[in-house]
Amino acid sequence: MKILVLRFSSIGDIVLTTPVLRALAQQLPGAAVHVATKPGYRGLLEPNPYVAKVHCLTGSLNDLVSELKAEQFDFIVDLHNNLRTRLIKLRLGVKSSSFDKLNWPKWLLVNLKINRLPDVHIVQRYLAAAAPLGVRDDGQGLDYFIPEGQEVDVKTLPPAFHPGYVAVAIGAQHATKRLPLAKLVELCQRLAPRPLMLLGGPEDAPVAEAILAAMKDVAAHSPIRPFTHSPIENGCGRYSLHQSASLLRQASFVVSHDTGLMHIAAAFGKLIYSVWGNTVPEFGMYPFRTEFEKLEVLGLPCRPCSKIGFAKCPQGHFRCMQEQQLDRVWPSV
Repeated sequence: MKILVLRFSSIGDIVLTTPVLRALAQQLPGAAVHVATKPGYRGLLEPNPYVAKVHCLTGSLNDLVSELKAEQFDFIVDLHNNLRTRLIKLRLGVKSSSFDKLNWPKWLLVNLKINRLPDVHIVQRYLAAAAPLGVRDDGQGLDYFIPEGQEVDVKTLPPAFHPGYVAVAIGAQHATKRLPLAKLVELCQRLAPRPLMLLGGPEDAPVAEAILAAMKDVAAHSPIRPFTHSPIENGCGRYSLHQSASLLRQASFVVSHDTGLMHIAAAFGKLIYSVWGNTVPEFGMYPFRTEFEKLEVLGLPCRPCSKIGFAKCPQGHFRCMQEQQLDRVWPSV
């Protein structure tokens, strides 16, 4: 049996599909699982032993459809469920199922603050889309496979990191899902004197450098007590995604916004402190089957203001991040 799974983006969402890929490959004898995605996510899927082949939308949709038609799939599991994937299913003309995006309950929560969302993780909704094929939840967590040669040897880090360190994922696609600089500095202060590895993409590197500069300034001018400056490394843009995953895997624990690195950390079963701003865990994308603690400002009448995020706070006050009680990270460490 040849099965096509559709999921075009993004990092976190693709990591969240891995229980479906594993279930299809392991529970259906002889199944060949193919995935269609965008080129930027090929590297996430090709190391996965449960994926037989990756197809990428490199040109027009017509080109991709022609490539997929040649494979003669028996079934399509649509884990994206948008206009593009509906067109693909229509043109391939084979049996299919789609996951429920719950757009209407999400709209109610964002716009009217009425919560009609089921208390179900998105992974379980992904698995429900594959249920017509007879696969079931295997009770395991997420998968993330680091290719050979992409592991980071902790001995290449400064000596202070060798006994252990904290990974702090400072990025997120939308600004309203990220702590502002002053709160990130406060977070790093509270984690001191543990060694800290700041992780993110190249776009996060300037913020990481600003954190390093602020921490040095705090260490030099602390009026209250002698302040031991934490060893901090800026790994933003310095490491590839797989290398960043390796650093997450080896960390003592992880602090992260609602973003892809959070789900990668969950795949390794890490203890995660997940920071929530304009989005909420009720959307069903909290860390899956790993120990975690939510850091969020409850009781705000404006939250959630979006199911994704904005470039800036629509209300102008950004209370969902400015009022974060980051001391909650320290006592339970």
